Amino acid sequence: MTQEFEIIAKTFMGLEPVLAKELAQLGASDVQVGRRMVSFKGDKELLYRANFQLHTAIRILKPIKHFRALSADDVYEGVKDIDWSEYIALDKTFAVDSVVFSEEFRHSKFVAYKVKDAIVDQFRERTGKRPNISISNPDIRLHIHIAEDQCTLSLDSSGESLHRRGYRQESVEAPLNEVLAAGMILMTGWQGETDFIDPMCGSGTLLIEAALIARNMAPGLFRKEFAFEKWPDFDADLFDKIYNDDSQEREFNHHIYGYDVDIKAVNTARLNAKAAGLTSDITVEERDFKDFSQPKEKSIIVTNPPYGERISTPDLLGTYKMIGERLKHQFTGNEAWILSYREECFAQIGLKPSIKIPVFNGSLECEFRKYQMFDGKMSVFREEGGIVKTEEEKQKMAEKRRFKQNREFKKRLDEQEENAEADIRTFKFRSLEKKESKKPYEARESREDRRSRDFRKSKDSRDFRGPKGNREFKKPFKKDNRRFHDDED
Repeated sequence: MTQEFEIIAKTFMGLEPVLAKELAQLGASDVQVGRRMVSFKGDKELLYRANFQLHTAIRILKPIKHFRALSADDVYEGVKDIDWSEYIALDKTFAVDSVVFSEEFRHSKFVAYKVKDAIVDQFRERTGKRPNISISNPDIRLHIHIAEDQCTLSLDSSGESLHRRGYRQESVEAPLNEVLAAGMILMTGWQGETDFIDPMCGSGTLLIEAALIARNMAPGLFRKEFAFEKWPDFDADLFDKIYNDDSQEREFNHHIYGYDVDIKAVNTARLNAKAAGLTSDITVEERDFKDFSQPKEKSIIVTNPPYGERISTPDLLGTYKMIGERLKHQFTGNEAWILSYREECFAQIGLKPSIKIPVFNGSLECEFRKYQMFDGKMSVFREEGGIVKTEEEKQKMAEKRRFKQNREFKKRLDEQEENAEADIRTFKFRSLEKKESKKPYEARESREDRRSRDFRKSKDSRDFRGPKGNREFKKPFKKDNRRFHDDED
């Protein structure tokens, strides 16, 4: 029987219940929801799966010690009391991240320095040598969290934030975070039962995250590495088994549509979908929301319109009024979910939401609202068996203190918005990371191949093998599989 230990999954404010549900489905035990985190218990396999499969986690931590500290010296002694030879070898590098909420400890960097000093001093006293620090690419990442006098020191098993999936090739101004996008979709309860539409799709984050959820694909498929792969006890065979297990993936018999008024955004969304190997599921077209028409199939809309904060539009209130008009007249029989920030913007939609969910987008406390669209009067819709608000939604809406008491949900327009440029959106493109090529993934490679590939494999190079050089993949090449077709946009 494998040994279970404490694990912490970090997330964004508002996504904790969604993450807790994901963890329960993954088989976690003793799941406890906290502030921007969910704690649980599991073994090494669950730790690996949490990094690889969770859609709404941004970091997975493995606590190694809880202790009380009233001063910097207490932190130093508490850290030095750990036998660091179990976690860090002399020829390895390490780094320390810190998060501090305390009157005693006002500077998080100072706390990180005390942790580093304690570790280095222990090695010097015992061996006369010390491991080096590496800020950019350490072998071992540590994380210390201090809330008043309670300290938790953990191993960071993720490394780079898990929202960096690996499929994003280019971006637009103010892109939606991948973890937030996935959380929004999971909040709707959509699992691929209908078509999915984002009429203001930007760089396509909602579209790609929707495709991953619909097919139940692990978002970690595109990652180059996880921090736990450099741990002394890393089990490569176990992770290979997890990485190559596609038994839980499913067919998606509907389609995902994205539209945007800006052709550059459209091209960016297409490029990102292609990099994820999902163009067979996703169609992106240049189209203004004001031209949106009733879809032929049952659909759901999930969208993130501009708020007038980081993206300006010449007529912000007019844009939201248009959204409400399109939904009312061209989306009957379906449901729409909208994320926004300003109360007066929601007011312009002119529709009554079924539920309002507080969600943080960066530092902005926004609302994620559901609109159940029906034709005619609500009373008639209900008499015919239509459901505007589920029992669960009624319970959530009845909860007190769902929002911060003095939250900054703005009720005015800044003067700068009234003088915004005439373009409905101004996009600035930037490359998030230099890649040797931007061609799509042609196959599910081994972790070793994926990290050393030049992204320019010829069509004849289809013999992908595992890290040990003798393991072939279960699906060497499938013409009808989304990872293996040759896409042309």
